[in-house]
Amino acid sequence: MKASSEKSFAVTGDETVNSSDADFDAEGARETFARYRRIVDERLDSLIPSTTSEPVSIHGAMRWSVFAGGKRFRPALLIAVGEAFGARDEEMLATACAFEMIHTYSLIHDDLPAMDDDDLRRGVPTCHIKYGEATAILAGDALQALAFQTIAEDKALGAELRVALTLELARAAGTPAGMVAGQSLDLAAESRDDVSVDELDLIHRHKTGALIAAAARSGAMIAGANARELECVTRYARELGLLFQITDDLLDVTATAADLGKTPGKDARSAKATYPALYGLDAARERARAVYVEACAALDQLEKPTNLLRTVARLILERRA
Repeated sequence: MKASSEKSFAVTGDETVNSSDADFDAEGARETFARYRRIVDERLDSLIPSTTSEPVSIHGAMRWSVFAGGKRFRPALLIAVGEAFGARDEEMLATACAFEMIHTYSLIHDDLPAMDDDDLRRGVPTCHIKYGEATAILAGDALQALAFQTIAEDKALGAELRVALTLELARAAGTPAGMVAGQSLDLAAESRDDVSVDELDLIHRHKTGALIAAAARSGAMIAGANARELECVTRYARELGLLFQITDDLLDVTATAADLGKTPGKDARSAKATYPALYGLDAARERARAVYVEACAALDQLEKPTNLLRTVARLILERRA
């Protein structure tokens, strides 16, 4: 269950419909997300068993994969949305870490020979290359289990909210409309030349978008957002997830291994259904711009401080890795 990649392209003039230059604080957003990453990493370090506790091979593989790098985008998005609605970091950290655990487990399994057969992830050898296939599978399984345990044991939240968050994460990770479903659809679409635009969108709204949308929704839920606000956050995050995948597909064509920290060109070699393959590069970029506009339009309906969330969308649109 692979996350995404592509080349950056500038957005100017009317293309930034809902985000003026005055609102676009890229440096501020990067600094804020760096802070989120630090606090998430600190909590992850306390949650994941040490390499001195048995079974040491499993715990070593878990920590290798979790702390190999990565942007912590899903937990950071959860915190960013939650803060926009007034939630405190301590209320969100455990759930944020649970999303990162699920994401990392998906990457471990996605890199296996039976899936995408990758040797490089986040600039280092993949888990199965470092520890062997059996240990990698078990490390992914353990991270999945620990994610749900982490939410269940979070004393910063009430029991009813913990149940709701567990359900949110489970639905986003599994089937019929979550990450596993998307991965299955993606594998089934390989080497087919008749994949439609709607089918490709469906694959990636499940494969990449479901977990991203659930992370954003979880931040809003923790903060006590009402039904209308939660719907706006959902619309924003669903478009954000699709935008992330389109740019990921583009990066797989245009970026280098040094840029990505993983092997580029794998999608084409595996005959995967991607936006550049279906649309061509230029049209895929235009599709990304259109999705970005839709994401920002959803934020227009919120009477909350959303500049950071708008900037996040723009940075995804323009990302280089």
